Amino acid sequence: MSTPRLRLGVAGLGRAFTLMLPTLANDPRIQLISATDPQPLACAQFERDFGVRCVDSVQALCAHPEVEAIYIATPHQLHVDHVEMAAAHGKHVMVEKPMALSLEDCTRMIEATQRAGTVLLVGHSHSFNAPILRAHQRIQSGEFGAVRMIQALNYTDFLYRPRRPEELDTAQGGGVIFSQAAHQLDIVRLLGGGRVTSVMAHTGAWDPTRPTEGAYSALLGFAGGAFASVSYSGYGHFDSDQWMNNIGELGQHKDQADYGAARRRLANAVNAEQEAALKAARNYGAPQWVGNTAPPTGLQHQHFGPLVVSCDRADLRPMPHGVWVDGDGASTLDALESPQIPRQEVIDELYNAVIHRHPVLHSGEWARATTAVSLAILKSAQSAQAVVPEFQVPPIR
Repeated sequence: MSTPRLRLGVAGLGRAFTLMLPTLANDPRIQLISATDPQPLACAQFERDFGVRCVDSVQALCAHPEVEAIYIATPHQLHVDHVEMAAAHGKHVMVEKPMALSLEDCTRMIEATQRAGTVLLVGHSHSFNAPILRAHQRIQSGEFGAVRMIQALNYTDFLYRPRRPEELDTAQGGGVIFSQAAHQLDIVRLLGGGRVTSVMAHTGAWDPTRPTEGAYSALLGFAGGAFASVSYSGYGHFDSDQWMNNIGELGQHKDQADYGAARRRLANAVNAEQEAALKAARNYGAPQWVGNTAPPTGLQHQHFGPLVVSCDRADLRPMPHGVWVDGDGASTLDALESPQIPRQEVIDELYNAVIHRHPVLHSGEWARATTAVSLAILKSAQSAQAVVPEFQVPPIR
C-alpha cells in the first residue's frame, strides 16, 4: 500500500520558504500543489521547480480544491489574517515563527483552527532539531533526575544581513526578539518543562543604523524550580558556531575565511532602498538566487548555539552530531545519524498530525506561550522588573 501524500500549498516564497525548500522538495510525503507570492520572479521559479501553477493571492490558495494544508511563510504581521483565512476554507496550517506579534493574534489563530477542526502547527523552530528532541526524550525518561538549570547562548551576524526597513522595526516584528528568541525560548521551554513563571531581562540596541534590538539576555524561572539563562547577540563579531565544531546553524561546515562576510556585503548598500534591493536580488527566483531543490550534502543536524542542560545526575549538551551526556562517572555521546533531508522532523510532526491525527507538540498553544515569553523579555527590559508571562503550558507527552 502506497504512503498517502500531504497536498501542500505555500503562502510566501521568501527567506523562510527557501530554508524549508530542500525539505519540501525532497520529502516523499509532501506533494506541492501551488503557491502564491507578490513577486513574479519567485512564482516563476516555483513553477519551474515543481511544474505546478501559482495563484495570485492567499485567498485563491486557500480556496484551491486540491490543497489540504497551507504553509504560511508570509510577513509576521500577516500571519493572523492568513491563518484565519485558511481555517475558514477548512485547510490545515503550518505557520512560520514567530506565530504573531501579540497574544491576541495568537489566540485568534488558535480559535479559528479550533472552530474549523483543523491542525495548527507553528514552525520551523530549532526545537524541532533531532538533538533537541533526543535530549527531551532522555530527560523525560527520568534517567538523569530533574532538570535544574539550562544555559543557552548564540552569537551570530543576524543584524547585519540585508534587511527591509520593517525588519529593523521592533513594532513590526523586526530585530532579534521575535525572529531569534523564538528559537531559543522554544528550546529551553521544551527542555525545562514549558511553564515559565518569571522573566528578568535586558536587551541591547547598540547600533543607531540598525534601530532595533540586536541582543538580549534573560533569566527565566520555571514551574518546579528549574531556571534558564538565555543570551543572544546578532552584532556580527564573535561567532559561537566555533563552539559547535564550526558547524553552522543549518548544519553546514563553516569556513573561517568567511568571517565578517555579512558586514562586508552590507557595506555595498548606502541607504535603506539599496539594502532592500540587495536582499531582494538574492531572493528565490531573483537574479542572484543560487539555491536549488536538491538536499545539501554533508550536513549535520541544525542547531541554535551552545546549550547545556544540568540535571541531578548529568549535564546534557545537544550538538550537531548527537547529545553529549556528562554523567557522574563518564562522558558519553548519544550519536545521531546525519540527516539525509534537512528539517525532516518538521514534516514528521505535520504529516503525523494531519494524516494520522497525532497530537501536535508545536501547537498554537505552545507557540503562544513562547510568544508570551518573548514579549515578557521586551517588557522586563523596558521596566527593569521581573515579568510573569501569560498562557504557559507544558509540552505534550
